[in-house]
Amino acid sequence: MFDIQKIEAAINQIAAEKKIPKERLVEIIEAAIKTAYKKDYASKEANVNVHIDLENQALEISVEKTVVAEVEDEDIEISLEEIGTDSGYEIGDTVEIDVSDEVLGSEGFGRIASQAAKQVIVQKIQETEKEKLFNLFKDKEDTIVNLRIELVEKNRVVFDYNGQQVILPKSEQVSKDKYVPGQRMHLYVRRVENDQINGPRVILSRKDKELVVKLFEVNTPELEEGTVEIVSIARLPGVKTKIIVASDYEEIDPAGCLIGPKGIRVKNIVDELGGEKVDIINYTTDKEEMVRRALIPGTINTIRIDEETNTIYATVKDDEKAKVLGRGGTNINIAGELLGYDIRLETIEGESISPTDAE
Repeated sequence: MFDIQKIEAAINQIAAEKKIPKERLVEIIEAAIKTAYKKDYASKEANVNVHIDLENQALEISVEKTVVAEVEDEDIEISLEEIGTDSGYEIGDTVEIDVSDEVLGSEGFGRIASQAAKQVIVQKIQETEKEKLFNLFKDKEDTIVNLRIELVEKNRVVFDYNGQQVILPKSEQVSKDKYVPGQRMHLYVRRVENDQINGPRVILSRKDKELVVKLFEVNTPELEEGTVEIVSIARLPGVKTKIIVASDYEEIDPAGCLIGPKGIRVKNIVDELGGEKVDIINYTTDKEEMVRRALIPGTINTIRIDEETNTIYATVKDDEKAKVLGRGGTNINIAGELLGYDIRLETIEGESISPTDAE
């Protein structure tokens, strides 16, 4: 049998814990019972009404049918003869037939309806929580948020945001980050979308280079004011970030603004990024000098820029090779991404060097 008292108890508990209005939960259950009735007693075309009255502990189920002379589809039609010529109804009218006693007296339907209600409640709770999360984050796309870690699992980290759980997936984590329950950290809100198939979704990231941009914007008033701008940024998460900055004001040192007094601004960001190295470079219109700055800490001897192939050819002394390349080629690869060029390196003796030559 359909136990309305148990359903009411479940509604009260879920409403309190998940902060979902009771009326919304009742609507969800009514929809589930309607679906169950159509599946077992009628068809998809049937017009079924379900009403749960918690105050009077009652469940009412009715079916609307059209009055016809001859029935072709008994799920949606009823004959005038069956309803009675003295009923006051005419052909074409709609009559609502109470089927509550018929179906609720069936033990099978009561069990099926209860199961359907539970399944739909679980599903709708998930959907409702996704909607709540979407509403919390819909105005925060392309910003950073500071959240507390609630739970660390194998492939995801669960953060708390205003009582809602939000997930940082493995694909957006930085391997060198340490995720500890109770710890707070900044995350970049990369995208907030309402997908028609998967529903509302919030994508957070610790990998995205925009995380670094937003952290500097928060810590550098000159960026907020517009007197300094970030021209380009390239990042290998957890290892190194390179940033080119510029200003239209000659009296301003753009890199110095991001570094801050005694290096405090950049130190705060390096600490937030778990020790990730950050190179801050002042912009120059001299392209060759820009290449030299981008490849620091290494020193370049000669530079040739081929604009047609978008390639930089650089020579380096043998003892500078490791610095220019960086461990595993990180320095030269990040510099190439920063400048938007493919960088080809060789020694002054003419020996070609691959980034994989780096130790």
